[in-house]
Amino acid sequence: MEHNARIFVAGHNGLVGSALCRRLRTAGFSSVLTVDRGELDLRDQPAVERWFRANRPEYVFMAAGTVGGIMANATRPAEFIYDNLAMQLAVANAAYLTGTGKLLMLGSSCVYPRECPQPIKEEYLLTGPLEPTNEPYALAKIAAIVMGRAYRTQYGCDVISVMPSNLYGPHDNFDVTSGHVLPAMIHRFHQARIRGERALTFWGTGAPLREFLHVDDMADACVFLMAGYDAAALVNIGTGEEISIRELAHLVRDIVHPDATVTFDRVKPDGCPRKVLDVSRLHQLGWRHSISLREGVAQTYAWFLNELASAGPRPRGTTR
Repeated sequence: MEHNARIFVAGHNGLVGSALCRRLRTAGFSSVLTVDRGELDLRDQPAVERWFRANRPEYVFMAAGTVGGIMANATRPAEFIYDNLAMQLAVANAAYLTGTGKLLMLGSSCVYPRECPQPIKEEYLLTGPLEPTNEPYALAKIAAIVMGRAYRTQYGCDVISVMPSNLYGPHDNFDVTSGHVLPAMIHRFHQARIRGERALTFWGTGAPLREFLHVDDMADACVFLMAGYDAAALVNIGTGEEISIRELAHLVRDIVHPDATVTFDRVKPDGCPRKVLDVSRLHQLGWRHSISLREGVAQTYAWFLNELASAGPRPRGTTR
């Protein structure tokens, strides 16, 4: 990518989009295009097409989406499938119609079957049933992968798809009910520390194994792939390292609220028992993560505290 290329980051206010903007600007890209939700509803296909024709982006990072944890997926499944399908369809088709040079579609590791072998290789896609707790969201992301391949086959579009592991970092959703597990944990431990509470209970057994990737590493990998990868095969982005939810709770506790005790409500669901990505394809391409989980959680909590103390916008889902 040339440094004066017109690059559109869809979803620039979100976790991944904001990290992409930071990474691109740090790398010296001078024409990073963004548009607020109030100005353009990415679910509105005619409006998206008009915006693309007016702005003519040469590269597009599709980082917009409706996301959330187990509870959000369980209570808002229609929103999750409709919003994500509509946004993906509108952006991908507008990119094709207006001659965008390259489109990166951001997926999720939940596209893989619930019981597939571990670590998860890219070729395991569509080889078994999905995890029921996030099936609508996963199906929308699978549709984006298939759509990208179809547009590449029929129209010659350069569409690449990436599947990140669980992401966290600045601008995450820290809401204790709708957020993903790590930011929700940070917020809950913070609330308990402020209130002088020491006992915290989390859903499930604590046994499931997960992989976590700092969003700044994710953004770096996306820019790396946008610049140097153009194949149809999707690419996993992650650390290749896993940690149990129980161990994660202890790690977050040690950083945020060392005096707290942790228990688990075994009646509540666990989700997938294990999910770690095989990132050998990405490693072979020449990219590896650089931020350790402990370092990343500490940085994220510092950002969270700074936002609470500042006069600017609060982190989503937080209370002062």
